[in-house]
Amino acid sequence: MIDKALIAELVNEKLTDDQFLVEVTVSSSNVIHIMVDSDTGISINQIVEISRYVEEKFDREAEDFELSVYSAGLSEPFSLLRQYKKNIGIEIDVLLANGQKLNGLLKNADDQGIDLEVSTKEKIEGSKKKELVIRVHHFEYSEIKEAKQVLKF
Repeated sequence: MIDKALIAELVNEKLTDDQFLVEVTVSSSNVIHIMVDSDTGISINQIVEISRYVEEKFDREAEDFELSVYSAGLSEPFSLLRQYKKNIGIEIDVLLANGQKLNGLLKNADDQGIDLEVSTKEKIEGSKKKELVIRVHHFEYSEIKEAKQVLKF
């Protein structure tokens, strides 16, 4: 089986300063999946360069493997602090470990957790109509099951 740490090392050699490795998986049958991301966006040509670089480092005769390199898409949940940081100011969906779903603006992300600005319509005491209430909630990463960017068209 091909070593996951070696693949991560190879990928990191090829990445530019604004690009980063999100995940490497290697199955028992040597199916390799490499997910990369970037603070400013990553092109298909850059993905191809990474794929070719990793592939040329292994001997197909000695190791039979399948390689897939792809970018962290908009539908992929965040898994690294760097992904949260690059999405500050963006609307995200958050699924908490307790099953609660929230939608809001990512205000901050640090080593401890995130601040999410959530807008809800609530009945305010003394008012007949529901009014828009904006609250900022802090969540530790251990409380978050999944978070990802909201797609808007």
